[in-house]
Amino acid sequence: MHDNVIVKQRVKAPVEKVWDAITDKTQMKKWYFDIPDFELALHSEFNFYEPGNEQKFHHHGEILEIIPNSKLKHTWTYPEFSKEKTLVKWELKPDGDGTEVTLTHKGLENFNHLGANFRHESFAEGWNEIVTQSLKTYLEN
Repeated sequence: MHDNVIVKQRVKAPVEKVWDAITDKTQMKKWYFDIPDFELALHSEFNFYEPGNEQKFHHHGEILEIIPNSKLKHTWTYPEFSKEKTLVKWELKPDGDGTEVTLTHKGLENFNHLGANFRHESFAEGWNEIVTQSLKTYLEN
């Protein structure tokens, strides 16, 4: 069984503006994560920590697919804790004067052995906050 999180949100912003928000590291820092080594290029790898000074969890990703203004897919791993990988996919679809954003985080069962911080509920809560609050607020204000 696959353990996926899927979050859908309509935002009042054109696809191009949403695409820039999810692929430009300067914009990402304002609503998502600070990812200094993020580069929008196939097989580009990037690293980041959650906000704050604790830096408990090193996140690592590799970009697997880029369809401008439509789809961004990358891996999501915690190399200090596990060799397992999951996949994060951002999909954008024009919707009238806005954009439908769908985020899918697939393969979370691969992190079950890592404990409470890596449970499905934690990811569902985090992604819902990021997509339905942080991204939406950033794009609409």
